[in-house]
Amino acid sequence: MPGRKSPGPQVKDKDQYEALRDKGYSKEKSARISNSKEAEHRGGKAKAYEDQTKQQLYDEAKKVGIEGRSKMTKAELMKALRNN
Repeated sequence: MPGRKSPGPQVKDKDQYEALRDKGYSKEKSARISNSKEAEHRGGKAKAYEDQTKQQLYDEAKKVGIEGRSKMTKAELMKALRNN
């Protein structure tokens, strides 16, 4: 992206960092993902949220600390997990 500063020497995979930033990820999350070991080999193993029960989504929301989850619908839980 033109005009954007370099992420700095602390970021190991600058291309992945920039791709994540372009998708809207925060600087911190982009750096954490691009610096993680074997980052390029991760992903694609989780069940789609639509294929999970509301209880499974609730348990995942609890694990990541989403507040207000007990009053959320399945659609709200999916949205909250995607935006977490």
